Amino acid sequence: MQLQAEPKAGDAARLYERLPKGLVKCTACARHCQVGEGGYGFCGVRKNENGKLKLMVYGKPTGLAIDPVEKKPLFHFLPGTGILSFGTFGCAFACEFCQNWEMSQFPKIAGGAGKTIAQRRELLEKTLEGMEYFAPEEIARIAKEKNCSSVAFTYNEPAVFSEYAYDCAVEAKKLGLKAVFVSDGYESEESIEYLAPALDAINIDIKGFTDRFYEKLCHAKLEPVLESVKRAHRLGIWTEITTLVIPKENDSKEELAQIAGFVASVDKNIPWHVSAFHPEYKMLGHPATKPEKLVEARKIGFDAGLKFAYAGNLPAQYSNMESTSCPECKEILIERTGFCVARNKIGRAGKCPKCNEKIAGIWN
Repeated sequence: MQLQAEPKAGDAARLYERLPKGLVKCTACARHCQVGEGGYGFCGVRKNENGKLKLMVYGKPTGLAIDPVEKKPLFHFLPGTGILSFGTFGCAFACEFCQNWEMSQFPKIAGGAGKTIAQRRELLEKTLEGMEYFAPEEIARIAKEKNCSSVAFTYNEPAVFSEYAYDCAVEAKKLGLKAVFVSDGYESEESIEYLAPALDAINIDIKGFTDRFYEKLCHAKLEPVLESVKRAHRLGIWTEITTLVIPKENDSKEELAQIAGFVASVDKNIPWHVSAFHPEYKMLGHPATKPEKLVEARKIGFDAGLKFAYAGNLPAQYSNMESTSCPECKEILIERTGFCVARNKIGRAGKCPKCNEKIAGIWN
């Protein structure tokens, strides 16, 4: 079936329901915000205008760049290829440790300290008015011209701009490209079902395994994230998982084992990436993750039955922690240094050349 970008009325959203008294219920993320006239959802970029939901950031990407696909991180999805990446303002989370907080939290911090909510919203709208518009067709064209194999919706939670992401993915597919979400896992059931036909792969953060962690540091909840992992896998979207290991917050052996055990319960072929925390945003005084902790976390992943576990964001001497080995014969199949693929033995058929074991992933 040929996917089609849906007819658009300017920047009108599609993932919402009308409610009595001018309210709208946004269905883009798991928060399901009910928004009154003139109001905004938690993300700060989905606005109720005259009883209709407006996606303020439609056509206004930020951080447009070409990355190696390994940076997403996706290790079992078109290794060694380039991916056109962008996000927008706004997010379904408000993580204290966000690495892209200037973008994701802009609606909440615009103008700096001392600004009212109304002043911040006015500044957001003025900023968006001054930004260049990129139609979905143009995003796809740029990716193709730059020899990318796919387009990534990343840096902030892409569920908040689901409609724009969907249209870009549809246009990318017309040019033979694939589409990727890099997500905090807060897609609603409605949005992931809507996006699935156009989405090829997703990397979902499981940031911890307690509501305490999610409520304290992300201002969100755990259960919707776990449901998103299960839904994405059920819908046939290639899925990889990332956990940022933060000292004294989510780095106990017990919690790491719970995360790994959950991933294995969904599918032991799902790759699990554990990465090092570095002080950022509101956690500048927090200690960075020691390499030894990630080595331990990776082993916990294998002990839980996962076939693929990777430790990243580490000094060069730990680069072997990012290589892909055959789960059957242990032959090293993909050697990586940082975000670069030094050697790839996996052919288009996705099999180990030594023992013929099928390696889960999308390889061509």
